[in-house]
This record gives sequence, structure tokens and C-alpha cells, in this order.
Amino acid sequence: MSMIKTVATTPIAGQKPGTSGLRKKVPVFQAPHYVENFVQAIFDSLEGFAGKTLVVGGDGRYFNREAIQIVLRMAAANGFGRVVVGRGGILSTPAASNLIRSLGAFGGIVLSASHNPGGPDGDFGIKYNIGNGGPAPEKITDAVFARTTTIDRYLTLATPDLDLDRIGEVALGGATVSVVDPVAAYRDLMARLFDFDAIRALFASGFTMRFDAMSAVTGPYAKAILEGDLGAAPGTVINGEPLPDFGGHHPDPNLVHAKHLLDLAFSAGAPDLCAASDGDGDRNLIIGRNRFVTPSDRLALLAANAHLAPGYKAGLAGIARSMPTSGAADRVAAKLGIGCYETPTGWKYFGNLLDAGLATICGEESAGTGSDHVREKDGLWAVLLWLNILAVRRQGVDEIVREHWATYGRNYYSRHDYEEVASDGANAMMADLRAALPSLPGRRFGDLVVASADDFAYHDPVDHSDSRNQGLRILFADGSRIVFRLSGTGTAGATIRIYIERFEPDPARHEQETQAALADLVSLAGELSAIRRHTGRDAPTVIT
Repeated sequence: MSMIKTVATTPIAGQKPGTSGLRKKVPVFQAPHYVENFVQAIFDSLEGFAGKTLVVGGDGRYFNREAIQIVLRMAAANGFGRVVVGRGGILSTPAASNLIRSLGAFGGIVLSASHNPGGPDGDFGIKYNIGNGGPAPEKITDAVFARTTTIDRYLTLATPDLDLDRIGEVALGGATVSVVDPVAAYRDLMARLFDFDAIRALFASGFTMRFDAMSAVTGPYAKAILEGDLGAAPGTVINGEPLPDFGGHHPDPNLVHAKHLLDLAFSAGAPDLCAASDGDGDRNLIIGRNRFVTPSDRLALLAANAHLAPGYKAGLAGIARSMPTSGAADRVAAKLGIGCYETPTGWKYFGNLLDAGLATICGEESAGTGSDHVREKDGLWAVLLWLNILAVRRQGVDEIVREHWATYGRNYYSRHDYEEVASDGANAMMADLRAALPSLPGRRFGDLVVASADDFAYHDPVDHSDSRNQGLRILFADGSRIVFRLSGTGTAGATIRIYIERFEPDPARHEQETQAALADLVSLAGELSAIRRHTGRDAPTVIT
């Protein structure tokens, strides 16, 4: 047995993990003892894991392999009995969630900064997932933060690095490290949820598709399932090899960083479906021929059609969405006669609802959709559910979307992101807005009348916890909304997100251009927030 080393260290002051774990630039994580301190703070905040199983993996970004070797040695030194790691250090975030659940593991450590850029000067992250496969709740992340401010030692082993590219088991101290195929268990799960025979027949009929893995983690999964199991033509999956710097590109499947897919989908001879996923595999982009599907509509459409897939043929227990996500899914839930839950942003808030059987499908406007099959959002799952729906309905994406709007009405919806703005200006803007909220109800702005304005708070119906200050909402009498939030997913400055929504029940008005349909609300959002004055920005960084 290798000798356990106790290494003296000093606290990491002020490094609080958010809903997506701790994210910083790679050089920060490369600083001496930084990773060790944070990982030890995680272990010191947990109880009862002696002899239990820990799942470890990441999205293959720069510093992934080095960090995994540190985690393996420390997990063994701290008393875990078995550590399961994806070959090459690779595990998509939903695949890691599935492994935790299927193995009955105590928890898992996911190494990723999701859709953020990679490379030597890019972003890195560490997140702890609990035994249900979902992100750690606040009581754990708060405990981790507290421990980082007082930590004075960490435990590790003085052992060489392990070969992560060879499947099999090896002893590490008193633990066993199992290197597993990162795709196999996830692939089996997808085959149980979806009608692979119907999707194979769809591709055999001449259906064409382009899936961009963005040189990120979903490449091996997409190649194995789409081109392997389902018979999609070779070359359907592009940028399919995970690269430490994501090929120099930004692995975020939005209309800025995946504009080439939008251009392809609206070109002559376009594929029937263009799709993508992000850095760690938990987000999705869906574009049919001449039809971009907004993330909010994706949630509503999948919920309305999920019964067409074997895994959901019994129907849905309920639908959950984050507060900034449009109300399109609410109308589906009402028609189905099931519950609809509005939560703060962050997938961990869906975990209680899923575990309690109150919801089956969940989604966020930030391109994340998932179900009770795991406890994370799941990009490739969403793509496969779309394929299952298309295979059964034998209609194009555009036709399905139009029929949905005719049935439920259209929620015109857009998100305007101001990225890496000065934190002082962003905080001042939010403070001024928050102070102005009480004076807004009843005020008229052109044809818009404010019905209510608040700072969203959530009471969890399962554990009865309360979450406050989750986003500033201005709701208008016609059902329109403007929502302001500060996002915690970046690593530099602050990101201001402004969400604008208008419901249009009249099918004759469903073909307006989105930004034109929302122009008065966009203008009002800028006026109420004084965003140009607070940030110095004349326009958003990204419009989705």
C-alpha cells in the first residue's frame, strides 16, 4: 500500500463555487496546491464515503488529465474504495451523472468549464455531483467554500501517474481505480429510451443531418450512436475529436459560435437537421431546414412530443423550467393536465423535483434540456429525442414547429448577453433596478402596462428551502416579460443577461422576425436598466 502524504497548505481565500462548481482560468488551477486545496475541501465537507465509489471524468479540455491524476491520488488517500474514471479522462457531464446513478456511487467529480473556451489560457472547472447524479446543493457548496477559507492540509499519495488510456483496474493505495469506456453505459441508456429501429429507418429513407461536436466531449458519443448504431452517413458528425483547446473555437452552441450551422441550415440543399452540443455535452442546438428552434421552444416541443419515444410513452409527471425560460412549456403542461414548476436558474433545483417524481422533463433557456434519466441537462439526449420525434411524425422540423405554434401560440423570446462587463457597473445596474421595482407596477410605457415587478424567490416544494434574489422580473399586463440576471458561468468580469418575451396567440402574427416583434421591449429594457451608462456597451455580446 502506498504511503499517504499529509501536505501542509494555506487557505484559498474567497473562492466560492457556484451552481456550476468552481471556474477559473487554467493558470489559476495550475498554481501550486490550488487543485489539491479545493478537492480536499470537497472531501472534508462530505461524510460517510469510506470504501465507497467515486466517479471522475471531464470534457478533455486543457489540464484535464493532470487534474484527474491529482483527484485520483487524493481520493485514494482520503479513503474512497473505488474510483471509476473514463478512458482518457473523458466523461461528458450527463454520462458522468449516469455512471454515478447506475453504479450507486457516492458521488462524482466532473472536471469542466462547460461551454467556456479551453486551452492554456482558457477556462477550467471542478464540480462535485452527489449520489443522485446531480450538482451538489447549496448546503454542500457552502460547506466547501467555508473549508477553503480555513484549510491547512491535504492528503495524497506519492505515486506515479496512472495510464488513463487502458481500460481495466489497477490498485492505487488502498483503492481500486477502474478505467472504463466513457461511452458504453450512456449508449446503453439511450438505446433503452429511444426507438433506435425507427431512427435507423429514418436515416435509411434519406434523412440527412449534420452534428457538430465542436471538438469537445460529445464527439465519441455522437460517432458511436449516430454513425454507429443509427446508420447516419459517415461525416454526419463533424469536429468529433475532443481537443484540449476545442480546436481554438468557443464550444458554445449558440448562433454566434455555431453560425456555420445556421448558414448551412438556411442554404440550398441544407440537411434535414443541424445540431450541436457544447464543451461538456450538456447543451444543445437544434436547427431544422430553414427553422432555428429557440431553447425555450425546444423544451415545450420536446415535452409535447416526448410520448412518441419508448422511454416516455407513459406520459410526463410534470415539466420544470428555470424562471428566465419562456412560458411556452407552461401551456403544454396545462394542456396535458400536469404540473409545471418555475425554479431559479441552475440544474440542481430540478433534482428535488425529479427525485420526488414531480417532473419528468426539465429545461433552461440557456440551451439545456434533460429528463429524469440523469440529473444533468443532456445535449445528445435532446438531439436523439428530436430524431425519435421526426422518425415517428415523418415531418420536418419547420412543420412541427408551425403546428405547435398553431396549437399553443408563439412565445417570441430572446436573450441579450453582455459578457465580461465590469463587475462594479453590473452590480450598480442591478442595485438601481432593484430599488426601482416597487415604483413600476401600474406604469405605462407606450402600449405596455406593468402588472407587477419583483425579485424572484423560490420555495422548494420538496425540501421546503427558500432561494431569494434570483432575478429581477418586470411583468406586463399583456403577458410580456423583461427579466434581468447576473450570470455566474463566466470567469472574467460579470455577465448581464436580459430576457425579453412576448406571447402571441394569433397565428397570423407568428411569422414576424423575433427581434422586430420584441423591439419595443428591447428598447424599454435598455431604458429601465440604463445599461449603456452602467457598462459602456452599445450592444449585447450575444443575442440568442
